[in-house]
Amino acid sequence: MTRIPFRKMHGLGNDFVVLDQRRDPCQIDAQRARALADRHTGIGCDQLLLIEPPRDRLAQVFMRIFNPDGSEAQACGNGTRCVARLIAAETGKNAFLIETVAGLLDATIDADGTATVDMGMPLLSWHDIPLSHAADTLHVGLRRGPLSDPVCTNMGNPHATFFVADADAIDLEELGPLLEHDPIFPERANIGVATVRDPQTIRLRVWERGVGVTRACGSGACAALVAAHRRDLTGNRATVMLDGGNLEIGWPDDRHVLMTGPATLSFEGTFDAALLEG
Repeated sequence: MTRIPFRKMHGLGNDFVVLDQRRDPCQIDAQRARALADRHTGIGCDQLLLIEPPRDRLAQVFMRIFNPDGSEAQACGNGTRCVARLIAAETGKNAFLIETVAGLLDATIDADGTATVDMGMPLLSWHDIPLSHAADTLHVGLRRGPLSDPVCTNMGNPHATFFVADADAIDLEELGPLLEHDPIFPERANIGVATVRDPQTIRLRVWERGVGVTRACGSGACAALVAAHRRDLTGNRATVMLDGGNLEIGWPDDRHVLMTGPATLSFEGTFDAALLEG
């Protein structure tokens, strides 16, 4: 019986199964990702993270991301912080590059043990989100129930942020999947509902594409700050309050977005390779 090692980690409750493909390679496809992510018959997670050898010689590792439905994600802020913590422990370094499908991400382990990730420049044009037709991404003509007029942002993956009076009053379980699959989003989208409590504080809840409602979404927090700042609702830095805790997000000089928050190792273990065979 072949045993495959894994780590279980989380960033503010957004949880991950991490497989190190450099040391213990195994074949992962959509079906096998779904099997591992299943919370009843697998290990269970919001995303599966694969640490692979880098393609770019400047990077320390390549991070591949699977959603529980088997689809691949281009970016994951909380997951990047978790991988950064592992690489820091492995190398003894506190700064390095993590390669993803969305590009190279600068990661730094801070003195207090939190991780800061440079999430890159947000893409703001309609064709970069992408949307199905030309539109002003600051005021997108999309409405579903009490939600309307979102700001759309690409933070390595597509986001639609709706500003509401009370984010906790929105039924994301109902509205999230409908909006994720709206025809305006040819690659689907992450759906955020945000309440600006003051110019330095945003309350945010997120329906993640291919996942569902999660306790935290790092790229969603970045998208919310960018959206709020573009609408002059906040400055270029804010604390984003998620169900699992707070992230500090900055957009200095309206260029690269910086995200700071914790990354936690829950446990390590092994699973039977037969799990991958269904």
